[in-house]
Amino acid sequence: MLEKISAITLATADMQRAVDFYHRLGFEVLHGGPDGDFTSFRVGDGYLNLALRPGYTPGSPWGRTIFCVSDVDAIYKAALTAGLHPETGPADASWHERYFHILDPDGHELSFAKPLPR
Repeated sequence: MLEKISAITLATADMQRAVDFYHRLGFEVLHGGPDGDFTSFRVGDGYLNLALRPGYTPGSPWGRTIFCVSDVDAIYKAALTAGLHPETGPADASWHERYFHILDPDGHELSFAKPLPR
């Protein structure tokens, strides 16, 4: 029986650029780093991994990774303060979730979300 996702691994054409982006969003490197071929960040009890793939370009559309957070607006403000450019501002969705979207440097769509009371 399926229990959870342990990790997601995303390809990157430029590890240094990708690690800088995720670091600016508040992710902490557990393994690897800007000079590595593989980098891991802790996300709750799981992991976000980056795998270096020189020449990588994202397909269209590839999908979305959604991160559950305690404060969507705080993450959004931190992204702006770090000089990042989210695709959307924080919004309340009809499916009872507050969220915003941002693309990483390789075109992977990320969403930061928190369930809203029903």
